[in-house]
Amino acid sequence: MGSGAVQRGRAERRPVFFPLLLSLFSPALSEQIRYRIPEEMAKGSVVGNLAKDLGFSVQELPTRKLRVSSEKPYFSVSAESGELLVSSRLDREQICGKRPACVLEFEAVAEDPLNFYHVSVEIEDVNDHSPKFTQTSFELQISESTKPGARFILGSAHDADIGTNALQNYELSPNDHFSLTNKEKADGSKYPEMILKIPLDREKQSFYHLALTAFDFGDPPLSSTAQIQVLVTDANDNSPVFSQDIYRVSLPESLCPGSTVLRVTATDQDEGVNAEITFSFSETGQVSPFDLNSNTGEITTLNTLDFEELKEYSIVLEARDGGGMIAQCTVEIEILDENDNIPQVIIQSLPDLIMEDTELGTHIALLKIRDKDSGHNGEVTCKLEGEVPFKILTSSRNTYKLVTDGVLDREENSEYNITITATDRGNPPLSSSSSVTLHIGDVNDNAPVFHQASYMVHVAENNPPGVSIAQVSAWDPDSGPNGQVSYSIVASDLEPRALLSYVSVSPQSGVVFAQRAFDHEQLRAFELTLQARDQGSPALSANVIPHILFLALFPQTSTSLRSAEPS
Repeated sequence: MGSGAVQRGRAERRPVFFPLLLSLFSPALSEQIRYRIPEEMAKGSVVGNLAKDLGFSVQELPTRKLRVSSEKPYFSVSAESGELLVSSRLDREQICGKRPACVLEFEAVAEDPLNFYHVSVEIEDVNDHSPKFTQTSFELQISESTKPGARFILGSAHDADIGTNALQNYELSPNDHFSLTNKEKADGSKYPEMILKIPLDREKQSFYHLALTAFDFGDPPLSSTAQIQVLVTDANDNSPVFSQDIYRVSLPESLCPGSTVLRVTATDQDEGVNAEITFSFSETGQVSPFDLNSNTGEITTLNTLDFEELKEYSIVLEARDGGGMIAQCTVEIEILDENDNIPQVIIQSLPDLIMEDTELGTHIALLKIRDKDSGHNGEVTCKLEGEVPFKILTSSRNTYKLVTDGVLDREENSEYNITITATDRGNPPLSSSSSVTLHIGDVNDNAPVFHQASYMVHVAENNPPGVSIAQVSAWDPDSGPNGQVSYSIVASDLEPRALLSYVSVSPQSGVVFAQRAFDHEQLRAFELTLQARDQGSPALSANVIPHILFLALFPQTSTSLRSAEPS
């Protein structure tokens, strides 16, 4: 990493970048440019001077046409300055969720010559979300016979930010009977647990109103508050007891809705109504893909599971007896990834034409491979089907470059229908194919060729002026102007001034016309050199030499016309 480049980035603005040159292709160099910016930057904000960081001068910008090749247009490049600009809202939470590092990776494309440059922009979190409870109030029923030290899991809050900007702690409003401790789940999220400090006496106080506050450590810190209503009930000697404090289970994401996840159990040593237990979710306002049978404690899947959407769930359950006493447990559910996403091939920066004189190893297009699965299920290999003069090179993870790998000849093949197949490493593997037509552009690499190696010309004397006496024809396999042939007289054994009064040739058709009536006694023969020339740049041509022989009105011998080698 070049320290000078880092210093330039810091001098320009808060975001910094770290250029890293990677010798992926010879002789061209692909560069990796890294920037770091805060989320929620205004549209049009400058991320960095991408052109300068790639070593482009301002004078080069009109021809290099630097731009961003990306599926999601978060950024654009200024055509005037080459600066990388923010072009749409950058919400880190929406883009990356809870991932600790939020990096947007894309390719910058430059033309003349065509090349791709890997760019990554790290989006830093700002404290733009406060912790939020799933419910604004919670109700607890606690028996007056509950012993000090009993613990009660309270409703937790959720914060979309990460790091110090995320939820850090809970506080309970000051009171004599309850204290609060902060607990942490296996996934790192925090939840509050309330502890009974001294015995309750329903006759003295049957109701407690408490405030639970969740806050983060952002600058400035943000917080939210939920109300806790504690109802003190008559003595109920025993509260329910779950068989486990924490239940853990792993589920495949292909599990059908209605499938059993697990069954929780709880017991109560009381009798009658006080021993009747019902189960419920502690946080009823939280959206969950699971259902709970309140009588049996059986948890089933309510909707389909998706590992790519959410990998784990932590659910608090309550067991409540007939006397209002409750117990709580935590159910931690891990979702296992399955190979249920087919890799997709996305072709970007495909040119309209690939010129037939394109050199070997020239970059043609950028291929992006997308597979939502993880691990081996998300690792993808990419290949070209069939024998074609192209190949695929790896650029970065799930990014490939299509380059030329053979001689192109438009006259032999004017287009190639190529098929790119992406296959993951799942078991069984999944694959998909994408086809594209590559059109080959013409260059003037073929000279005109006369259709005949010799021409037989018969001319009768006293011919009428303007009559055609011969026609030559040439063809050119090139296309467009490169294949358009015109004809002209380029040499003769007659004087130039005299030649114009004897013959002419049509540039379009190659027909040779007599400009006057010929007298056999005065002129027996003369020689012309005719040329066929295409309209390419530079033009290519070929010559043919007709020997014109003037004959009497009755048939006589003919002279053959031989074509010269193309020049």
